Amino acid sequence: MGSKTNASGYRARRPLSIFAVLGLCCFFYLLGAWQRSGSGKADKLALKVNNLMTGCTVLPNLSFESHHSDVEIVRPDVLKAKAFKPCDMKYTDYTPCQEQDQAMKFPRENMIYRERHCPAEKEKLHCLIPAPEGYTTPFPWPKSRDYAYYANVPYKSLTVEKAVQNWVQFQGNVFKFPGGGTMFPQGADAYIDELASVIPIADGSVRTALDTGCGVASWGAYLLKRNVLAMSFAPKDNHEAQVQFALERGVPAVIGVLGTIRLPYPSRAFDMAQCSRCLIPWTSNEGMYLMEVDRVLRPGGYWILSGPPINWKTYYQTWKRSKEDLKAEQTKLEELAESLCWEKKYEKGDIAIWRKKINDKSCKRKSPNSCDLDNADDVWYQKMEVCKTPLPEVTSKTEVAGGELQKFPARLFAVPPRIAQGIIPGVTAESYQEDNKLWKKHVNAYKRMNKLIGTTRYRNVMDMNAGLGGFAAVLESQKSWVMNVVPTIAENTLGVVYERGLIGIYHDWCEGFSTYPRTYDLIHANGLFSLYQDKCNLEDILLEMDRILRPEGAIIIRDEVDVLNKVKKIVRGMRWEAKLVDHEDGPLVPEKILVAVKVYWVGTSKNKTSTEE
Repeated sequence: MGSKTNASGYRARRPLSIFAVLGLCCFFYLLGAWQRSGSGKADKLALKVNNLMTGCTVLPNLSFESHHSDVEIVRPDVLKAKAFKPCDMKYTDYTPCQEQDQAMKFPRENMIYRERHCPAEKEKLHCLIPAPEGYTTPFPWPKSRDYAYYANVPYKSLTVEKAVQNWVQFQGNVFKFPGGGTMFPQGADAYIDELASVIPIADGSVRTALDTGCGVASWGAYLLKRNVLAMSFAPKDNHEAQVQFALERGVPAVIGVLGTIRLPYPSRAFDMAQCSRCLIPWTSNEGMYLMEVDRVLRPGGYWILSGPPINWKTYYQTWKRSKEDLKAEQTKLEELAESLCWEKKYEKGDIAIWRKKINDKSCKRKSPNSCDLDNADDVWYQKMEVCKTPLPEVTSKTEVAGGELQKFPARLFAVPPRIAQGIIPGVTAESYQEDNKLWKKHVNAYKRMNKLIGTTRYRNVMDMNAGLGGFAAVLESQKSWVMNVVPTIAENTLGVVYERGLIGIYHDWCEGFSTYPRTYDLIHANGLFSLYQDKCNLEDILLEMDRILRPEGAIIIRDEVDVLNKVKKIVRGMRWEAKLVDHEDGPLVPEKILVAVKVYWVGTSKNKTSTEE
């Protein structure tokens, strides 16, 4: 009897359990339908992102256009993050590793004090660099080549010091750049025309150039319309803001100097290099500076010198030097060039041009001591040496050392010699082509998110972890240029970038970049924070990105989701409007994309420096 009672009770409760489960299922179904309808507040953002990735529309709530007005960054429903305060207005043009006060602690000989000297960890600023009052978006290219707003770079000293040389003129609320230079007062175009009578600039043979002591980079500015990319550099010195002017114009440039440290470029990088009254003592230190130019100059590349001692018979009195001194300097210069296997091709008036031989087999004179070829690209904080960097070996006198390049633009997607020869570990011709396909796909996705990418709105672009240069290659056009940065702790691929006809630089992102604030319109970082998360403070890297990005500039960070969550937490306290979106292949891919806009804001006299950690 007992067992019958239990069984009947079990049978009685069973329908009740079934009805309870069915009721719960119906409840959760209705709840899900309500959420899906858009009435559920918690799901709105996910629905918008899903629509973004399937509908290929511009990111919701992110405006990439110029507004020049403040935007609320942190929504009330988001957990409050550490807020970064504005720096004091005295830091408006702060360049961490080239600050004057820091520089004056170092010796002046060989320009050591003008080299990079970065602040110690405890001296780093942990605040947002303010823009000056009145700051506005620069003129679009190509107008920016000739005009810049005074409010953005409020320094007039060059308009006085270089008035007769047509560097820059002040007109109302703008600067005008007539295209002149110390050695080309008639304009950069006329100067380049003379160079082109000797150097094959027009046919794509010359694509990358180096301008040492560039001034406001008018040479590089006017080379751009001839499809030549010049990497210009000049020290941060008494010629106030010359590199800042160059970047404001939309011309590639960095703060730099030929001192005691190797230039931050790979060997055999540039098709052409020039010194136009750059005042570099080429014959001092046993020709060490000329040997460094030789290291970065491609076989068959050209070197141009316009300035002392060229045409010394005309200028010796102006230069306040004796005929004997200048004649001896030119003789020594000619001997150095010949020992480096350079052949003089032209000298007329103020200009002399040499061409580097395509290999070492045809050198007429005995070269200086040879450097170690294996360390030719090991340059970060490495001392220059009095030695010639040997070229890769060849089998005949007609073979180009290191491999012959195709003319631009064909070389942009052709397999670079360094890859064809197996010099880059793990990279083959096939994987290189796959990398190009991948970046075409990535950039197309970026353009769907931000329709201003590929327009003149983003003129100065930086890729913080450039790899093989695929991002820059896909973006290549006259509308913009890309500074391809290869981190010093990453695989050394910068030589490949130059062989493609692109430009770039080595850098350690634990330190400040060699540029002024507000000099880039768009910054791209692929895998950068995964690379550095155990090397230095991610907060410092993000603050440096903020320093060099213009107000209302854009940021694209591609990385693993765990790392991007750390980045997003920091970004919440910065004046960025940011969103995390799925990979273009869908939400199951662990790699995500953080897209952001730096909002417009300017400093005021009330700004106080924040050094809080």
